[in-house]
Amino acid sequence: MVNKDKITTENLNLWFGKNHVLKDINIGIEENKITAIIGPSGCGKSTFLRCLNRMNDLIDNTKITGKVSLGGENVYNNRMDVVTLRRRVGMVFQKPNPFPKSIFENVAYPLRIQGVRNGISERVRKALSAAALWNEVKDRLNISALSLSGGQQQRLCIARALVTEPEVILMDEPCSALDPIATAKIEELLFTLKEQYTICIVTHNMQQAARVSECAAFLLLGELIEFNNTNKIFTNPADKRTEDYITGRFG
Repeated sequence: MVNKDKITTENLNLWFGKNHVLKDINIGIEENKITAIIGPSGCGKSTFLRCLNRMNDLIDNTKITGKVSLGGENVYNNRMDVVTLRRRVGMVFQKPNPFPKSIFENVAYPLRIQGVRNGISERVRKALSAAALWNEVKDRLNISALSLSGGQQQRLCIARALVTEPEVILMDEPCSALDPIATAKIEELLFTLKEQYTICIVTHNMQQAARVSECAAFLLLGELIEFNNTNKIFTNPADKRTEDYITGRFG
């Protein structure tokens, strides 16, 4: 089967005020694969990720040029509804951010704000199962989500992203606040999720990028230095700057 790009960016540029943060980024994120975005702090990784579901629209004085396409449709087209876009492109943030509600209501919340009335219980169950959390919480769905461990809270947030049945999942350093055991569970989960979803993950952890992703993009000072399959990036990078970063000479 030939994989095709689910999301593409063409000459993507972004400014915050006069600060030129992303510079002519051209990348294709393949369907049903995990793509890792790597690079030192402040290089534009998270900003790039937020371009893919227009989260940067929420930041004042932002200017974006170029194109981001989801399934061939430009997401910055005026006809693209942002609410629909974010339903199709879910996001999981760096720190688990459960709401002060029950476990069930945390996952059901996106459905309720969409006005869904039927089948909520089944969709919550499916999302918690897909996030490998159902067996741990099925007997205590009505307790506060804040009582869960950090790793469980992050899987709850993944379930909340999955309940709207997105096509793409964006993850911004989803394991940086977790211990090694919780991190291993999330990484294991990613391999299962990619069968159904296209995943783009920002990580500062080189070992994690090497373990979980098939493709990797190296950003430096807002520029895409190199984009290739992960094995090639890590074993035979084309650019000296990529090699220097991966081997720990800077960053």
